[in-house]
Amino acid sequence: MRYVRFLNQGQPVLGVVTAEGVRVLGAESLESLLARGVDLSTHAEGANGALVEIAENAYLPLMQCPTKIICVGLNYADHTKESPYAQPTYPTLFPRWNSSLTAHNKPLVRPRASDTLDYEGEMAVVLKSGGRHIKKDEALKHVAGYALFNEGSVRDYQFISPQWTVGKNFDDTGAFGPILVTADELPAGGKGLLLETRVNGKVVQSANTNDMLFDVATIISTLSEAVTLEAGDVIVSGTPAGVGFGMNPKVYLKAGDVVEVSIEGIGKLVNPVVDEA
Repeated sequence: MRYVRFLNQGQPVLGVVTAEGVRVLGAESLESLLARGVDLSTHAEGANGALVEIAENAYLPLMQCPTKIICVGLNYADHTKESPYAQPTYPTLFPRWNSSLTAHNKPLVRPRASDTLDYEGEMAVVLKSGGRHIKKDEALKHVAGYALFNEGSVRDYQFISPQWTVGKNFDDTGAFGPILVTADELPAGGKGLLLETRVNGKVVQSANTNDMLFDVATIISTLSEAVTLEAGDVIVSGTPAGVGFGMNPKVYLKAGDVVEVSIEGIGKLVNPVVDEA
């Protein structure tokens, strides 16, 4: 099933994408459904809410307050080669905060503090359950579904210290959505899917999710060695080569640009770029 979050008559609602269009499910969030243990793959069967058209500016982040957002850096070898780092043998992990999230068709905001805003097209993994010490061969049982993420990065702040966190958490730089596709509709672990990013219509990133060095099951299992994973956690699984930082000369986003992230079987996430007011 495919879920979308948007404003309907001024109120945040969850909808399900059907053959007829989008049907309103109600005000309960994905976070709440997952916390209650609801099976998203069957939850919206027989939905009979109002059939609506979503206005272009009405999309919301799929989840406004995920329990945790954990990002994986340097998870494609070609991206590591365009970075200043050697390829790590352990997943490079860092957090994102809910305040950084934005939605499909909403702006990525280039902050006043920097002109080095960069794109990173990625696959997001939403968990339906968690725990500690999850075995790799059982890890995918904990996945509710997959979505798109543009993990916008303010590069000079990312590298201002040994920790990347500040540069990865400016407000309105993490686009999340528009659709959550339940795990049963995609290959196990989201493998074998074409991931592409376009800037102003030009393909700048193109890779296959098979190219991830640490696959989804490995990431979940590795994380759970240290962290109690929970229903509603989001894992942003890494970006391939082609970011602006890796170009020579470097090319960063500017006001008026449009960034599109697409993954086969999931859809497209579109964001214009604006300067912070």
